[in-house]
Amino acid sequence: MKLDANLASVHAYLCADGYVIKNPKDQKFNYYHIGFRNTNEVLLKDFQIKFEKIFGIKPHLVLGERCRIGSKQIYEKLTNSFGSFYSWHWKMPEMDENLSKLWLKSYYDCDGWVTCKSHKNRHIGLDSVNEHGLIQIKNSLEKLGIKSKIKKRNDRNIFSLMIFGKDNLVNFSKNIGFLHPDKNNKLNESINDFINYYWNFPTEKDKLVNFIRKLIFNNGRINKSNRIFRLISNKEDNLINLKNELNKLFNIECKINKRKNGIGTIYFELNINRREELKKLIDNNLLNKEQRKWLNLKK
Repeated sequence: MKLDANLASVHAYLCADGYVIKNPKDQKFNYYHIGFRNTNEVLLKDFQIKFEKIFGIKPHLVLGERCRIGSKQIYEKLTNSFGSFYSWHWKMPEMDENLSKLWLKSYYDCDGWVTCKSHKNRHIGLDSVNEHGLIQIKNSLEKLGIKSKIKKRNDRNIFSLMIFGKDNLVNFSKNIGFLHPDKNNKLNESINDFINYYWNFPTEKDKLVNFIRKLIFNNGRINKSNRIFRLISNKEDNLINLKNELNKLFNIECKINKRKNGIGTIYFELNINRREELKKLIDNNLLNKEQRKWLNLKK
């Protein structure tokens, strides 16, 4: 069978939550069953539509349970082309990047989950007894720029594939995503839960001035011992942009230094220490009362 978009998706559905089986050899009654078990109506109908497009026959749909059909011909087509669909034995077919995305989407729609513990733990996960299958998925994700890790459970012979980090979750959302509505909502929630550490500088001058003033009012600090103005960020680009705007709008010169705290975390610090530059902060009303007090400079 030649893989196309519909077959890539149906194959993944069958690997994740499906079955392609026949009767045991010692059983007199012959049967050939192909089915997809899932409680989600969107996924069941998606499987039914794509299956009919491939094989020209509509499988029976039981909402909230499964979509199934009995056919020796279809059973043989699937197993002759792709081998076993059992949990321990399924394999990702060889396919191009676009089909791989569709396969991954359908597989994750079934077996994937999204965890969002606000500001603590946000990840996409998969569990399977099929380590080789998870390695194939990991390699396919890697080709899309999505980093993941596989770890064996301590208590059972089950392997977990985990995707952590905002960039990886965003990349997953853009390249793969979920058809499953609840999982899609959970993924968006997880992405939005990450703090955006980059500052969005307005383009209009008045708004930009107010933005900088508020930024300095709220985040600027005066070193009481040497009267140096400092403002820190974990993103160097933030301070580079601020430095450029301070110079362009107010002709204020400042420096940026790389720092490391006691536990080894890197951060960046914008410093203004020359008296004439500090006075420009006051003259342009860029310091609040408390900051001016500690500078002890006349406006």
